[in-house]
Amino acid sequence: MYKAHLSRGRGKLGEMFGGHVEVASSGSRVRTADGREFLNAGGYGVFLTGACHPRVVAAVEHQVRTHPLATRLLLEPVAARAAAALARVAPEGLERVHFTNSGAEAVETALKLARSRGHRRIVSTVGGYHGKTLGALSATGKPLYQDPFLPLLPDTVHVPYGDAAALAEVIGGDGSDVAVIVEPVQGEAGVVVPPEGYLREVAAVCRATGAFFVLDEVMTGLGRLGRWWGADREGVVPDVLLAGKSLSGGVVPVAAAIATPQAFAAFDRDPFVHTSTFSAAPVAMAAAEAAVAVIEDEGLVERSRRLGALLLERLRAVVAEHCGHLVREVRGVGLLIGVEFHDAGGAGEFLLELLERNVIVNHSLNAHSVVRFTPPAVLTDAEADELTEAVAGAARALGERFPEPSPVPAARTRSN
Repeated sequence: MYKAHLSRGRGKLGEMFGGHVEVASSGSRVRTADGREFLNAGGYGVFLTGACHPRVVAAVEHQVRTHPLATRLLLEPVAARAAAALARVAPEGLERVHFTNSGAEAVETALKLARSRGHRRIVSTVGGYHGKTLGALSATGKPLYQDPFLPLLPDTVHVPYGDAAALAEVIGGDGSDVAVIVEPVQGEAGVVVPPEGYLREVAAVCRATGAFFVLDEVMTGLGRLGRWWGADREGVVPDVLLAGKSLSGGVVPVAAAIATPQAFAAFDRDPFVHTSTFSAAPVAMAAAEAAVAVIEDEGLVERSRRLGALLLERLRAVVAEHCGHLVREVRGVGLLIGVEFHDAGGAGEFLLELLERNVIVNHSLNAHSVVRFTPPAVLTDAEADELTEAVAGAARALGERFPEPSPVPAARTRSN
């Protein structure tokens, strides 16, 4: 059915990964039709609260039974509560919320907010990932996904990530027509962590030049990095901050653009200037409100920080021990960890070895040589041990299959 109706390529990819069919999930576990159970350290960053968290499921079940979709004419209380909850945990000054159904739609919202204030030039970063709708794809820094759909939005430039001086040079002295969009840590680029102070410098450049600052935290926000937001790591407040993935509570797709009142002014003046039939659907709002409450009440931000530091230390150790010659670097922040191989083939083999050991991870869309770990913050200590053992086994298998070449002995010289 995949090959006939969804995507022939996706069907072939599923076959390559063993033909597993996932049918159930709970917490850190995914179950397949044949009864096999996997530890989920993937899911593209969605499952910070795990799958089917009881509080999120209960909120969604209640909403489904009472009022899952709204008329869009009358006011709807669950959307108001979800927006208030999100604004409460957002960096100070971000007070207005526009809900969307996906991260890419949140990016589109931010770009329209920027244009509403005259910021028509887009400056993004090489390797940045912001989605694949046409506007978001213009900002995404990967020709592989852009080239088949050219031309995209005009006046779009990509600068090296982590280089605030390059950003300042492209903007020039007047950024009144510029929208800057960056990630606190580049997820799909392979967990690229910028130099310390980079976000502060970006924010300073935007303030000095009048550029519009969009911080894409669709993957990194809501505790993934061991802080509520990547913005909090350096104390910055953008014009618009984007949230998603974890906002779903792992149950219902939802994302959001959270803005300052000044940035949001066009939407305040005319509530119909940017709308979507399913935006702020009550069933999604129930999930979002419950997800924020779970993250807060269960201390998952701090859990992400501590568990992420532990896993990063362990993964570095076992990879170095068993297949260090195949790996360029193991890096990460919080529960966003990447293992970069010297080539994409090594990353693919590693992913398959982990699947053999009942662990799900992801490749990185903008960096095929990087395997990415995004485990849930509800991972237990025993499951963290299980994940470590699986990584050690996968690394050992790769090291044995692709051993480090023996050094060539130096040629002996004849003595006189």
